[in-house]
Amino acid sequence: MAKLVLYVGNKNYSSWSLRPWLALTAGGIPFEDVVVPFDFAAGNPRFHEISPTGRVPVLHHGEIRIWESLAIIEYVAELFPDAGLWPEDRADRARARSYSMEMLSGFRALRGACPMNIRRPRKAIALPDGVVEDVARIETIWRESVAQSGGPFLFGRFTAADAMFAPVVNRFETYELVADPATLAYIDAVKAHPAFRQWEEAARVETWIVPEDEA
Repeated sequence: MAKLVLYVGNKNYSSWSLRPWLALTAGGIPFEDVVVPFDFAAGNPRFHEISPTGRVPVLHHGEIRIWESLAIIEYVAELFPDAGLWPEDRADRARARSYSMEMLSGFRALRGACPMNIRRPRKAIALPDGVVEDVARIETIWRESVAQSGGPFLFGRFTAADAMFAPVVNRFETYELVADPATLAYIDAVKAHPAFRQWEEAARVETWIVPEDEA
């Protein structure tokens, strides 16, 4: 099999890159990790050399190019069915994919107001309309799923659904958005996962600063 090469952006800021990187790492899938930082005003010219959309993340598998976080996860899940990227139960898989798509396409107020920034000191900010509603919906998803599975993750063990919500874990903590004990317990579980800790350690030693992501 050709080598998998995952191109990602700055680990401090790139929430879209974190998702597939975390899923693949947690799943024990071998791949090469290449950071292409967006340290230019308009991203990085190299993005257009490696990605059809001029954005990261993008996965190279031989001559095949796969872009968008969830598409990358689905592609790799087909390549490595024994890695367990999705829950084993069909109903749980459907729910995990529904949650993942909701994360992918929704929560725009939260994402816009609170960029992922792993190095940022914890501090609350004034929240625009829609953020509180986004937070409440995500907390509902987490609470109901963990209660049903028994935790500590959304479907018991760590899956792609947890990877899709991982940037929210950072946002909730960094901007002091939540206080519910169940939410905080889930945040602690994700942050303690070895894959998340590996990404976080790499993010904290980066030197690039992107002003628009320094909310």
